[in-house]
Amino acid sequence: MTMPTKVGMKGSLLGRNMETKYSEIPLVAGTTKNKSAALYCRVSTDSQEREGTSLQTQLAACLKYCENKNYEVAYRYSETFSGLSLERPELNELRELVRSEAVDVVVCYCLDRLSRDPGHGVIIIQELDKHGITLETVTEDVDNSELGKLISYIRGFASKLEAEKIKERTMRGKRAKAKAGRITCGGSAKLYGYDYHKATPEIGGRRTINEEEAIWVRRVYQWFVDDCISSTAITFRLRKLAAPTKLGGLWCRAAVINILKNPAYIGKTYAFTTVDGKPFSKAREDWIEIPDATPAIISNELFEAAQQQLQLNAKKSVRNVKRQYLLRGHVVCKRCGRSYYSGYTYDGPGGERIVTRRYCCTGKLRMVQPVNLCDNPSWNADKLETLVWTRIEDILKQPDIIIAEIEKQQQESNQLNVFETELQQIEHRLEVTDSEQVKLLHWAIKGFPEEQVEAENKKLNSYRENLNAQKAEIEKQIKSSQEATLNLPKLKNYVEIVKQKLTTLDFETKRMALDMLNIKVCIDGKSVEITGSVPIEDATIVTTQS
Repeated sequence: MTMPTKVGMKGSLLGRNMETKYSEIPLVAGTTKNKSAALYCRVSTDSQEREGTSLQTQLAACLKYCENKNYEVAYRYSETFSGLSLERPELNELRELVRSEAVDVVVCYCLDRLSRDPGHGVIIIQELDKHGITLETVTEDVDNSELGKLISYIRGFASKLEAEKIKERTMRGKRAKAKAGRITCGGSAKLYGYDYHKATPEIGGRRTINEEEAIWVRRVYQWFVDDCISSTAITFRLRKLAAPTKLGGLWCRAAVINILKNPAYIGKTYAFTTVDGKPFSKAREDWIEIPDATPAIISNELFEAAQQQLQLNAKKSVRNVKRQYLLRGHVVCKRCGRSYYSGYTYDGPGGERIVTRRYCCTGKLRMVQPVNLCDNPSWNADKLETLVWTRIEDILKQPDIIIAEIEKQQQESNQLNVFETELQQIEHRLEVTDSEQVKLLHWAIKGFPEEQVEAENKKLNSYRENLNAQKAEIEKQIKSSQEATLNLPKLKNYVEIVKQKLTTLDFETKRMALDMLNIKVCIDGKSVEITGSVPIEDATIVTTQS
């Protein structure tokens, strides 16, 4: 059994010798249908059509292209019409075909056969995208041709403007809803401990208490305030007790902290509190309160006690450390890219209680990596600190190296204003280039010669690429100069300290040295690599751990 498919023959030249409008092409039953293609060929003048060469050449090339791609040619369109007009008989039929989604791909000889007007090109390509149909050309990559680049730029520019408009309208609408007493965001509206009920014409979105989850909210606050259990310990306890989460999965410390910080649990609901995904990080005066949207689960007194405990814990995490770790904040894992944390063990012979300070990869923590744990081993803190500080002392014993670094950073910091001025100039040039490309679009729409438009567009694209490269390099130099400016006072002060008591440096002064020299310690098994803002001899150490 065979199944027919229609091949449309359109246009005076291509259909001239055909007795019927469609011819039947059989497909063998059981074979897989290839992608179906519609061909579009166009010339601008009657003389080109009469000569036949242009359309015939386009058709032959398109058919060969489809043969190589193993496409099934289902429709063919050809016409004599200006490429600057969007109202073309055969193009209109092709666009109707696209809207019916009867083919998978549209093939042209080159992009300007479809349209010589970039604005019209955007319209056609957006129609193809909307219906999931691909545009391909024989002689060029659509996205890399000069006309294609201009169309892509226009599409991107228009999409950016539309996205900004949508964002502005969305934010305006959310603010209006918040001021009218409605919870604004569906994601944040679904708060742990509550069920969210969508807004109705009579009332805005509201939360009601989910007692199953509210039990755990109360326990979190009680554990934290009454039992003085840390947020990390609470996280592990919730996991151990199989407390349900809102979306399934494991409890994480961030979720516990968010519960402890959110005033919604005392019945105060706020909108627009977040910056870069961090809850309650926006300035308090920018918050918008939504009254009567959330019932309280805990008392005001318990919530305030939790806030005080959070502040106290934050201070303790920085100060009052029982054990000193010289390399705290300077050690990273070369295998998983995470930082090393400082801790200790009680391992000792015969069960003897001996405290051993260690540096361990956070990728080994089940809270961070519950499934794929990092296999990079921990390090004895005494040994690692000795290895690293020996290299640092070698630098500090040579003041000339530090003095040279000061002079270098002084020169870099003096260049900061120059770099910032250059960056402003480049950003201005980029804005001018964008304006010129918009003008180029108007040229094309007004019928300027295609060659002139494409040549100018190619020049602008090249100029923009060059400006972006310069911008990236200057931004890199600015960052280096800013770091130099910040480090310079520390560096000068430290040289004076080193001169006075190199052999008797205390812990804080050593820490100052690590910060001042931007020391970074990368660990990969038994290999330790040390880098910094000054040259370090024998920076890579391979040793056997004790």
